[in-house]
Order: sequence, then C-alpha cells, then structure tokens
Amino acid sequence: MTMRTRQSVFWCVWVFLWGSCVARFVVEKNNLRITSPKSLRGIYECAIGNFGVPKYGGTMIGSVLYPKSNQNGCKSFDSSLSSKPGTFPTFVLIDRGDCFFTLKAWNAQKGGAAAILVADDRIEPLITMDTPEEGNGASNDDYIEKISIPSALISKSLGDSIKKALSGGAMVNVNLDWREALPHPDERVEYEFWTSSNDECGPKCESEINFVKSFKGSAQLLEQKGYAKFTPHYITWYCPETFILSQQCKSQCINNGRYCAPDPELDFSKGYSGRDVVVQNLRQACFFKVANESGKPWQWWDYVTDFSIRCPMRQNKYTEECSDQVIKSLGVDLKKVKDCVGDPSANVDNPVLNAEQDAQIGNGDRGDVTILPTLIINNRQYRGKLSRAAVLKAICSGFQETTEPSICLSPDIETNECLQNNGGCWQDTAANITACRDTFRGRVCECPIVQNVQFVGDGYTHCEATGSLRCAINNGGCWKETQGSRSFSACIDDHTKGCKCPPGFRGDGVHSCKDVDECKEKTACQCSECQCKNTWGSYECTCSDGLFYARDNDMCIGKYAATVAGGGIVWLVILILAVAGAGGYAFYKYRIRKYMDSEIRAIMAQYMPLDNQPEVSSQAHHEDV
Repeated sequence: MTMRTRQSVFWCVWVFLWGSCVARFVVEKNNLRITSPKSLRGIYECAIGNFGVPKYGGTMIGSVLYPKSNQNGCKSFDSSLSSKPGTFPTFVLIDRGDCFFTLKAWNAQKGGAAAILVADDRIEPLITMDTPEEGNGASNDDYIEKISIPSALISKSLGDSIKKALSGGAMVNVNLDWREALPHPDERVEYEFWTSSNDECGPKCESEINFVKSFKGSAQLLEQKGYAKFTPHYITWYCPETFILSQQCKSQCINNGRYCAPDPELDFSKGYSGRDVVVQNLRQACFFKVANESGKPWQWWDYVTDFSIRCPMRQNKYTEECSDQVIKSLGVDLKKVKDCVGDPSANVDNPVLNAEQDAQIGNGDRGDVTILPTLIINNRQYRGKLSRAAVLKAICSGFQETTEPSICLSPDIETNECLQNNGGCWQDTAANITACRDTFRGRVCECPIVQNVQFVGDGYTHCEATGSLRCAINNGGCWKETQGSRSFSACIDDHTKGCKCPPGFRGDGVHSCKDVDECKEKTACQCSECQCKNTWGSYECTCSDGLFYARDNDMCIGKYAATVAGGGIVWLVILILAVAGAGGYAFYKYRIRKYMDSEIRAIMAQYMPLDNQPEVSSQAHHEDV
C-alpha cells in the first residue's frame, strides 16, 4: 500500500470519527430461509445487527408476527409478543425509521419476541444496523447492553412480501441460519481485537473494559492450549500535513503527526490528550510484541486488565510510571517494551504503529476497520454484543467440525444434541458406547475409538469393533454366556472382525450360540460300548465293562491299553531315567572303582611291602627319600 493511499484512508477515519465519511465497510450477513408459505419458500440474505446476540454457528426457527399497531417498534408493545405453548417462537417484523434500531430491538425483547426482523423502508443494498453514535444522548441509555435477542435487517421487497402473506392469513415460518456466517476452515481460530486504552468514552469504554476482564480467562485458555491465535490492534491515523502545526494535531498526535487518536474528553483544555492515548496504545502493542516473542502472548490480557484497574484516567493514574509498575509486576522485560515504544517526539516512523495502520486496511471480505471496538474472527468482522458468552460462541463457530475445544461444548455455550434420542446415531447401551459426537453446530454420527479399539460402520445403524483388542470392549459385540463355572465366547482375538461360535455351539455368533447335542446328532461317542451324555458346550462319554474311553479316537479300550495310551510317555521317561541310573552305577563300580583301588595300592606299597612285590634295600630307600 502506498503512503498516499494510507493517508487518504486515515484522513477518512479522522472525518468518520468527527463527522461522516464513506469507508469500505463490509456488511456481515446470514441466511434467512422461509419454509412456508410455499409462495415465499426460499433462502434470502439478511444483515446481522451490531447489537444483541447473533446465534453464530447455529439456527433459530420462528413464526413471523407483524403487529397491528406500533409497527415501527419505537414504543413498548401493549400486548405480549410471546409465543403460545407448542408453537414456534415469535419473530416480530418491525418497520425501519423514526427511532434507533437498538430501541426497536429492546422494545421487541421486552414484549417477549425471540428475534426481530427490521424491514428496510427504501430500496437499497443491505446495511448494518449499528448502535447510536456517541454524543447524541441515546447512547447513555443502559438498555443497549441488555439486548440479547438476535436482529436482522431484511430488504424492503422481502418485507413487503411477508406483510402481504400475513395479511392474507398465511403463516410465515422462518429459519434464521448463522452456521456459515463466519468461516470455519480448520482446527484453529485466528481472531483480532481492535481496541483502545482510552477509558473515558462513556458506556462503550466501560463495556469494552468489562469484556476484557470477563473474557480474559477464556482467551488465555484458548491461547495456551493452541486452539486460537489472538492479536490485539489499535486504530491510529495520520494528521494531514497542512494541519501538523495545529493545536488539534499537536494535542492528539505523536511522531510529528504520524499517529493520532481523539481527545478522551473531546476537550483540549482539560484532562488527558489524544497524544497520551496514542502513547499508551503503543505501549500495549509493544507489550504484546515482547510477550509474544517470549512465548506468552496471553499475558496481554493480564496487562490490559491490570492497567485498567490500577491506572484509570478518572484517578489521574493514566501515566507511564503506573504502566511501568504493571509491566514489572508481570515479569515482562520493561527495557524491551521501552525500546519498542521509542521516542514519541521524534520525527521518525514507528514500525509497530506503521504495521497497525497497514492492518486497518481491509483485505478480502473483511473491510476496513473504522470504529472501536471491532472484533475480527477468521478475517471476518464480528457483529453483535461484546460479551463473553456472545463472543465465545462466535469464536467456537470458527472451528472446523469436531475440532472444537471442550470449552465450546459446555452447556452454557451450546446444546448437546446427543442427549436427545442419541442424536439418531448408533449406540450400544449395554457397553455405554455411542457413535454420536457432539459439535458446536450440532452433531456427527461416526463410529468411535474406545480403549484403542476402532469401531467401523456407517455410524447411524451399525458400528463394529475391529482389531486384536476388540474382545476387551463389550466382547467385540459377539455372543458370550456363562453357566455355572463355564464361560464361552464367540469373539476370537485373532479375527479382525466378525463373530464365530466356539466348538460345541452353533449360531450367528452375534445374537446367539446354541449348544450342539453331540449325542443326538451322533457326532461323538458312537462306539458299541459307549454311553453318551450331552453337556453345555460339550459331552461326556463312558464305557461299559470297565473299559476306558479314548476321546481322541472316539473308542473304548482296555484298562492296560488305556494306561499305556494315557500314561505311556510318563512311563517311558521313568524307564529312561532308570536305565541311565543303572548305567551310571555300573560305570562307577567297574571303571572308577578299579582305578581308585590301583591308586590306593600304589600309595600303600611305598610304606609297606606287599606280598607280590620285592623288598627294597634300606640304602636305596634312604636315597629315594
């Protein structure tokens, strides 16, 4: 972007904040589906209001009501707009004009409406319904922050068509759909918060500070777990070169008019100046830069929260010294922060604020950032109330299906559709296993992984355990039964899937395996001397005349043969050991014993003559010794 382009854009921002200006503002939209009457059935676009709570990631079904009186909604409704039991919630249709959009929504909400549809009063592209501008008195009303119903602006032609259908006695049923209002491409949400350290701009500033305090815990959790990437931003603009020496630019700008912010009280003669705001905004941006480089970007939330508590403007503590104390208490390198801030009086560019000004220019579907505060989620501008619950819902809608963190699936954020009729998915109630997986937008039916065992199937009517460990989970979905001390199973660990009845049983292996009567079917114990008795899963066979039944050969044999057949191996081992023992004894007696005898005789011969040896002379004996 060229310098001239950037200067022209931020001159536009300057004018926008002080008067009016046409900026590249993007209207965020959602879908409106009419399901009846048939003549209006179809999908239409509507513009999301910049107040209330849009149901990002979800839908709402309602029946349209066009009141007979107070059709512009500028007064409280005399009769209730609440729906009757058993009917759809009421979506009240209100005409544009005569009062602020927020007042229309507030009156509709007090009347019991579940949502408000505002019909445009002129033929034009859809616009964003915004809150009242500062300084007109209406923004001081506290009802704006209490608006919780969603709102949508519809075109004049659609509004006229709905009114005509209602006047003809037709029931107009509508589905407001925000499921695709924000992109949800992957498992991480990237979001930006355009804010300011100024805390003296009335209810909007108070709302912004309260949001930061309440959202801090959720933001830090998402960041620390790697679910989200957050970046704070600050709006500044150039002072036109012609006015650099004016009191306005000197009071509201730093670095020779390069970076400016409005005076907090809009009064140059008292309180803090816009210059003070720019410097503190720069310190907050630099704090984030230093914390991010140290791997702890979530500390920004601690700094901004603590600064708003310890250093407010109304207590005259909005100073550099107070800011330094907060930075030190958080353990962040203060020198690096100061080096990043630089000299606000120098006639030089500041790279951090230059980057902030470049980021204000819209890209893709985002549009320019021209107002504060602005929240951008996955490069799309958020519309609606700046509250923890509303913003968290919007962020949760930015995750790809089934990748949402657990914080997005809590009861206060979304409805668990698996709790009703198991979401229409397969389940095994006995093993407490289900294919229903709750998501922020609804649910998906997919066969689960339980204790490292993968289930396969369509997820709706069938899931089956696979793999070598499958028998540990609900016996692999196979038949299993115990009678007395005996248990049989149709699940075999060697099989990757399927069930097979064990020997002695017959059946499908899943629902049942019935005992086979081997005696009746004559598959065993059929010899003439055999008496067969069926047992559960097996049989017993006995022989007459004291014979022994050989199960492997299915025959009766004599006791001696049975003994040989049954214990032949044992006797053979005993026989081998006996022969080895006898051989060892013979070897000892005839070989080792003979050798030992000859040695003993030789030793004894040296001390006493033996009968069969000649005598040796004493001289010879002495010499030997």
